[in-house]
Amino acid sequence: MRKTERYKVKEANSLWHIYKTVPFWKVVRNFIVIQLARYTPFLPMKNWLYRTFLRMKVGEHTAFALMVMLDIMFPEKISVGRNTVIGYNTTILAHEYLIKEYRLGEVNIGSEVMIGANTTILPGITIGDGAIVSAGTLVHKDVPPGSFVGGNPMQVIYDKEEMDRRTKEDVFFMENS
Repeated sequence: MRKTERYKVKEANSLWHIYKTVPFWKVVRNFIVIQLARYTPFLPMKNWLYRTFLRMKVGEHTAFALMVMLDIMFPEKISVGRNTVIGYNTTILAHEYLIKEYRLGEVNIGSEVMIGANTTILPGITIGDGAIVSAGTLVHKDVPPGSFVGGNPMQVIYDKEEMDRRTKEDVFFMENS
């Protein structure tokens, strides 16, 4: 189960109440910063923009590829560890507006994580250190450290033990070929 806080709304759907949940000028600022970062090829500049203007926690040497789309409403709820790669056109959400409620949740992405292109990460998710997320995955539940996951719906393809065993086999094969 994802770790989100739920807020009920009355009458109109929760997106109709957007500026009761987040200030208009915050959304405008965040939109401009995120759009600048999406198109810049300079990784240190992206991380600086995210840390400075969006109040995100971004680890050293983390790389956000082109076109990564961060949550415009609550980017401060996203944290990414060190030396992690976020693939092209990935979307990271910290909110979801539904008909009768909206939900907010922290997104914690560990260190040494690889997230493939076109992945969507939903609010309230933790991706453990050393995990690999296949391209095109809908991350709707936590990802265990060191595991390899993929698909829609997301499934664990290899757990940490299987990944470690396969890595040792690959090293052995490369050394003996």
